[in-house]
Amino acid sequence: MTGEVTAVSRNEVYSFTKPNREGITLLKGLGVDGDVHAGVTVKHRSRVAQDPTQPNLRQVHLIHEELFAELAEAGFRVAPGELGENVTTRGLDLLGLPVGTLLRIGAEAVVEVTGLRNPCLQIDHFQDGLLKQVVGRDEAGRVVRKAGIMGVVVEGGAVRPGNTIEVKLPEGPHRPLDRV
Repeated sequence: MTGEVTAVSRNEVYSFTKPNREGITLLKGLGVDGDVHAGVTVKHRSRVAQDPTQPNLRQVHLIHEELFAELAEAGFRVAPGELGENVTTRGLDLLGLPVGTLLRIGAEAVVEVTGLRNPCLQIDHFQDGLLKQVVGRDEAGRVVRKAGIMGVVVEGGAVRPGNTIEVKLPEGPHRPLDRV
């Protein structure tokens, strides 16, 4: 199973969106070099308020580009980086990956998938009504989160648009993604 990087983004300051870059560097155990969310412990404001010593399981945020087409059908215009992701992908079912999946991005970088992004109300400040498009319920009433996945950097390296993403599923029974 392989996919492709279509855009990379980072921001040095807290902001909902992240500007696209020509490339980013992933740092082992930390996240995206120069990104406000990089670090060993949590950096998201709501998590820091709860317990600033929690491990940062949200070092890298990945979103599938296919979501943007789905949102466009519902009348929303969203471009790479605008939902705060670091890596925009194409050709991978990110939401269907199990916890512990390894994503080799480019020649060196490896990200271990930790869970689903749990979008907050800020997404409606970006575009009114967008939250209902990325968080909903399935036929059984279970919450469905579509705003991408989170991971931690297990091997650092450069990441650029056009890089291939190779998927290595974990051994044993697979645990479905849950919010982190």
